[in-house]
Order: sequence, then C-alpha cells, then structure tokens
Amino acid sequence: MARRNLRRFTRGLRFRLTASYALFFAVLLFGVAALFRERLSYTLDQQVHDVLEQEWAALKGYLKIERGQVNWYYDPEDPDESFIVERMKQVFLMTDAQGHNLGASTQYQVLGIDPAEQIRAAVRESVASESPGSAGKAFWRVRYNASGTPFLIRSGVVYDEGHHAPYYVAIGRSLAGNEAVLRGFTWIYVGIIPGALVLGSLLGWFMAGRALTPVLAIARTAQNISGSNLSLRIPTRQSGDELDYLALTFNRMIDRLESSFQQIRQFSTDVSHELRTPITAIRGQLEVALFTAQTPEQYREAMFNALQDIERLSQIVRALLLLSQAESGQLALQKSRLNLSGVVADLVEQFQIPAEAAHVRLTAHQARDVFAEADRIQIERMITNLLSNAIKFTPPGGDVRVGLRELPGRVEITVQDTGCGIPSAHLPHIFDRFYRVTGEGTAPAPEQGLGLGLSFVSWIVKAHRGKIEVDSTPGVGTRFTILLPAPGIGSDTMELAQPATTQMNEL
Repeated sequence: MARRNLRRFTRGLRFRLTASYALFFAVLLFGVAALFRERLSYTLDQQVHDVLEQEWAALKGYLKIERGQVNWYYDPEDPDESFIVERMKQVFLMTDAQGHNLGASTQYQVLGIDPAEQIRAAVRESVASESPGSAGKAFWRVRYNASGTPFLIRSGVVYDEGHHAPYYVAIGRSLAGNEAVLRGFTWIYVGIIPGALVLGSLLGWFMAGRALTPVLAIARTAQNISGSNLSLRIPTRQSGDELDYLALTFNRMIDRLESSFQQIRQFSTDVSHELRTPITAIRGQLEVALFTAQTPEQYREAMFNALQDIERLSQIVRALLLLSQAESGQLALQKSRLNLSGVVADLVEQFQIPAEAAHVRLTAHQARDVFAEADRIQIERMITNLLSNAIKFTPPGGDVRVGLRELPGRVEITVQDTGCGIPSAHLPHIFDRFYRVTGEGTAPAPEQGLGLGLSFVSWIVKAHRGKIEVDSTPGVGTRFTILLPAPGIGSDTMELAQPATTQMNEL
C-alpha cells in the first residue's frame, strides 16, 4: 500500500514539475559554480604570471653578472628595494649556459635544480629566438616540492655586462594561495548548493501547486458533470492564458454533449410517439375485430386497416434505420462526376403525373451540362423529398419551379413553390426529425408525412459539404436553395442550412 501511494505520488504532475524545476536549478547552480571557479582560477593564475613578469623585468635592474660573478645592486636601507630583491631570492636559480649552478635559493633546491641538459636546450632555444630589441623566449612550468605545494616557475636567459655570455635564470612563486582560494570557493559552494536546492525545491513545490490550482478546479467541476447535470460550466479566470483555453474547450465539449443528450432525449420521445400511434391503431383494429366482427368482410377490413398501420410502422423503422446509418457514417457516399442537368430533368419528368393530379404546374429552368462531384442516389433522394413536399403543400393552380445553374466555385439547385409557406417560428426546426409544420398560415397536407424527409435532405447536403438555405413567406410560398461545391473545389467554408438570415440547426 505504501509503495503504491509512493508510486502515485511520484507520478503526480506536481511532483514531476517540482523535480524538473529542481533538476534545472541544480544544473544551473553547478554550471554557474563551475564557470565561476574556472574564471577565478584563470584570474589568479594570470595574476601570478603578471607578478613574475614584473619581477623578471625588475631582476634585470638589480642583478649584475661580472666575470661570472652574481651581484645584487640595491639599497639595503630602502625597504621597497629590499623587499623586492628578497622576494626574488626566495625561489631563485642561476646557471651558466652549460648548466653549472652559480646560485640557488633553499626553496629552489627543495624543488630540485633543473637538469643541465634541459638548461642547455632552453639557452639554445632562447638565443635562437632572439631578435634585435627582444628579451628572448620565456619558459613557464609548474613544479612541486616534497609536500606537494605547486610553484609557478618563469625562466629565461640574461646576459653579463658586456652582453658576451648568456646565463640561465629562473624565478618562481608559490601557488598555494591560489589553491587555498579555489578550495575555499569550492567548499562555500558545496555548502550553499544543497541548501539552495532544498529552498528551490520548496519554492518549486509551492509554485507548482499554485499553477495547478486552476487545473484541479477544472477537474473538480468536470467530475460533478453528469448526464443529468450538463448545464454546469467551468468558470474561466478571464486571463486569456492556456488554462482559460482549456476551460473554454471543456465548456464547448459540454455544450456539444448537452446538445447530443437533448437530441437523444427528443429522439426517444419522438420515436415513442411515432411508434405508439400505429401500434395503438393496430391494437384497436384487432380488438374491434376480435370482439365485434362477425362476418369475413368485417375481419378482412380489420386486417386490411391493421396492415396499413403496420406498413406505416415499417416505413418509420426503415427511415429511422437509414437516417441512423447515414449519421453514424455507415452509409458511405459513392461520389462520381455527375451531370445534374440530366438528374433534374429525369426527376421533373417523373413528378409530372403527381403534379398534374394535384393540379400543380411543375417546370424546370436549368443550365445545360452542370456537373458536380456527388452521389447520384442521394442527390435524387434530396430532390425527390423537396419536390414531394413542394407539390404536397402547394394548392391547386399553384406553381413549382426547379432551378439549376452554375456559379463561381459552386452549383446552385433551387426548388420554389407558391404554396402555403412556413411561418418564421417553424423555420429553425424544419430539419429536425419528426418535425411537422402545423397551425395558422399552413394548410393540412392530403397525407401526413413522417417528418423525416427534410432530415434526410439536411444530411445529404452536409455529407456533400454544401449548404442549404430556406426562404419562406406564409401565403406566398417557400424557396429551398442548395449550394454544392463545383468539381475540384473544396467547400470547408460553406455553412449548413441558413433559413433566410438565420442559420438552421445542424443534423
């Protein structure tokens, strides 16, 4: 249990943010410490080099070589000159060009006299590199005494008074002070860094908690959202940051879920109502036949009426199944380059007989050879539904006109009638399932439909990435305008179903 809690704790976002912050802080501190230490070491080393160069320049003024004898010329009463000369004598070596020792300080003897072969090679290299006005080549190296203390040695060639013979001279200075400073600096950082890391980690833990507070609030709010409580929304901080964007994204998702749940509930209600009506009628017909029918004709009539209601029930089930398959993506479009002019002409010709029976004049006004990338079966179903509704709701003597023309980047199909029209209050709902327009300003149709035809029309237009617009005036007529993309033209910017200036509900 404890191991599981530890694993859960270490996998938490707050812990990972804090660990990342602490790791970054540690790398930063160690990097800065290493950089400072390297810079300090270089500065201290450069200072020692500068001091030895200054002493080497002063050495030529105080040291005189006469006939192979080493003499120091300075005023012993002058404390500055005395200090400088005595400082140079602490780590000092002088030999002739062959490496014979002419004088060495005790400290240098502890370091060890340079080998004669090395001295001769240094003299030859320095003399060979000399040019008029130059001081000869300088040699630098680090030597260690018996206790391991490092010394920086600066060596080179000087000449006697007549500039006749070269002599090898080396002076040095202890680096123990530099190492002590670096060691102290290192220990200070070793002591500071752990404390800084602890304080930085605590600060990171606090800051991570502050940063995750809005996320936890979003999580708590989302946890309270359920199918029966979809009206709840996550509040935003109005800061316009990523957390506000996350909250808005969740709210939009909840809006879609709420809309879907409402559609499901409405669909369940509508289906229950639509199925209950024919089932009730069938049951009534059969009960009447069972209890009152006495002759074969009465039984036959009851069975005939029941079969009609069963057929209506089958139509509803088939329509719902087809619409469900379409919306779930199971009904795939079989698109091809389709000549809409031929499709419209054929359908108008097929509907001439029912139009004449309803005493309605059906005409077509279309351009020649208008093409679109479309599914022929679904386009025919779409136009058929619109023509059927137009003829059904147009009184005798009225007109129904079908139009087809090609516009820049799109194809326009129109179905216009002079029927009873649709009141503006019904326009936002005409594409909903089972929705049927009734009431003032409309005339009852000879045959009541299922209320699914325009739902199919809406889905077909959406599946073809087009849009549909409805413009209707009660007592004047209705006009459906469908815009489909022309072949090779995308239609991502098209909007679905806009009645007049108001966008319709999407299927």
